[in-house]
Amino acid sequence: MSRADSSLHPLVEALGERHARWTSIRRDLHAHPELAYEETRTAAIVARTLRASGIEVHEGIGRTGVVGVLRAGHGKAAIGLRADMDALPMTEQNTFAHRSAHTGRMHGCGHDGHTAMLLAAAEYLAATRCFDGTVNFIFQPAEEGRGGAAAMISDGLFERFPMQSVFGLHNWPGLPVGEMAVHDGPAMASSDEIEIVIEGRGAHAAMPHLGADPVLAGAAIVQALQSIVSRNVSPVDCGVVSITQFHAGEAYNVIPQSATLRGTARAFSPEVRDQLEAGIRRVAEGVAAAHGVTVAVSYRRGYPPTVNTSAEAAFCASVGRELLGDASVRTDYPPSMGAEDFAYMLECKPGCYIWLGNGGGPDTGSRPGHEEGGGCMLHNPRYDFNDAVIPLGVAYWTRLVERFLQAE
Repeated sequence: MSRADSSLHPLVEALGERHARWTSIRRDLHAHPELAYEETRTAAIVARTLRASGIEVHEGIGRTGVVGVLRAGHGKAAIGLRADMDALPMTEQNTFAHRSAHTGRMHGCGHDGHTAMLLAAAEYLAATRCFDGTVNFIFQPAEEGRGGAAAMISDGLFERFPMQSVFGLHNWPGLPVGEMAVHDGPAMASSDEIEIVIEGRGAHAAMPHLGADPVLAGAAIVQALQSIVSRNVSPVDCGVVSITQFHAGEAYNVIPQSATLRGTARAFSPEVRDQLEAGIRRVAEGVAAAHGVTVAVSYRRGYPPTVNTSAEAAFCASVGRELLGDASVRTDYPPSMGAEDFAYMLECKPGCYIWLGNGGGPDTGSRPGHEEGGGCMLHNPRYDFNDAVIPLGVAYWTRLVERFLQAE
């Protein structure tokens, strides 16, 4: 482990004795990444490992999801712990032995580490059973843009496996190993897709007065959309509107008939999300009318904001302080405008989603934990989960369960 700190809980050091085995499992998952709803090999490893520990296993939830159920004592309370299993459709550029064996597929977000840590915690809790109640280990497919959390919920996750609260975590490059960040309220933003199709009237580029230029209108729309956040959203709230695509025309000397804009809108609250959608429609239609063209606006809602409940956030922070020390739990860390489908679970149940330090920084391109300051940001082709974090994550899950389901 990269952090030698006497404030670490003895459980962290004790779990480190099993580090080599769990690292081997993590690296095997990394070498065999599977995309959304294709996690059959990963799900089989999860199910086999849970069964080997005597944990009740339910497969095929939300297509490829797995839930392990572990009971101890006679308590009626229940908790849910979630890890995501899917990889990204990208080609890995690392050269180490456990690099992806499949071109175009990569664990570029650390879901291999999340799965390994929750498996390890399940194994440890099954052996010790120092709690009173039920733990539901939720291994979720398709987090990367395909809504696996919603699929599991639609498949009866919370009806089939009742629980009072649900918890998740994500590794976070740039946050030092041995630290964690806990947000009281929004941790991550909503993510919605925008498409604006502009219909004009094509003409010769030398005779623009005979046409209605969708490129000029599109350029004006792109600029005007930025006024929504700067002039309509309260300065104390957050929102982002980013146009990332502008497609129009095929020839140098032709004003095209149409143009298409695409992008994304993000917010931390449902109210600002509604403001952004209404504002995008209003601005696009108004600017189009001023330019003599028409528009069709498509606003597709994706993941909602990931919003922690206050009591659960405070509980997670207290567990973190017990394990890592007071100074290592960041409650002032800025939330991210990235999105996360654990948000769907938090819409159904109280809970908290924390960030666990993965070390390094966003732009060095080296493996986390192997060089001073090393480590890529998520979704980088040279990213790798930092195996030094595994005992910390396992200890966090373990103490979370033991304290939430504390025996009388």
